[in-house]
Amino acid sequence: MTATVSDTELKARHRAMWATGDYPRMVDTFLTPLGPRLVDACQLTAGDRVLDVAAGTGNASLPAAARGARVTASDLTPELLADGRRRAEAAGLHLEWTEADAEHLPFDDASYDVVMSAIGVMFAPHHQESADELVRVCRPGGRIGLLCWTPDGMLGALFATMKPFMPPPPPGAQPPPLWGSEEHLRGLFGGRVEWTTLDRDVLEVTAFPEVHGYGRHFTSCYGPTIAARANAARNGLEQEFDAALDAFCEEWDRGAPGAARYEMQYLLAVGTRR
Repeated sequence: MTATVSDTELKARHRAMWATGDYPRMVDTFLTPLGPRLVDACQLTAGDRVLDVAAGTGNASLPAAARGARVTASDLTPELLADGRRRAEAAGLHLEWTEADAEHLPFDDASYDVVMSAIGVMFAPHHQESADELVRVCRPGGRIGLLCWTPDGMLGALFATMKPFMPPPPPGAQPPPLWGSEEHLRGLFGGRVEWTTLDRDVLEVTAFPEVHGYGRHFTSCYGPTIAARANAARNGLEQEFDAALDAFCEEWDRGAPGAARYEMQYLLAVGTRR
């Protein structure tokens, strides 16, 4: 499928958004455990041809390569891939790094044994197009593995908190946390994937002792939150945004005074491509 001019402009905005802030710092601060969890669930073995879609800095790609898999890490944002390359070099790992749009993957049909994505493909705006691409590049009998934030968990609530401060989404775009819904996944993939794992779990975050530290970290490092706050500021709603984010942090804190703790729910889904 050929990207339209409007689609090209949309992806350029997405690319710029994810290059904003400091996503690699977020990975180092609390997201690192997610990549190995997905790799474990996919049961990767040496020699597997693996595609990591929307790989970011390689949070799942690097542990996959460490197992001896032949890994291609793809992402829309070259700045994130550059950080991933540095991490791979420091660890002595060899991977292929490819700039690619999850909705228009530049790979041949049935060319991978495992196609996976850890909190990555869920952020491509057109869900069906992305799901179709994941299926297309995975060989029949191969595995598709996804780790996505859930719509009714903490990140789903964060996006709901930010939504009033963001500009209207482009036509056809769907909310990212829908990928963490079992029903939504079944609708996207139909009978093309036989799901063998559909498990919900949480990533426990204790990196921010002060209750509002979590929100401040997101406004400093996380592209979608930075974009939402910037749009709020353009409309004179910066203080309202900050207050809403503070209230969100207070609502989701599961810790004690001086020891905030957050539970970020995700759906781990692994299935066989029919």
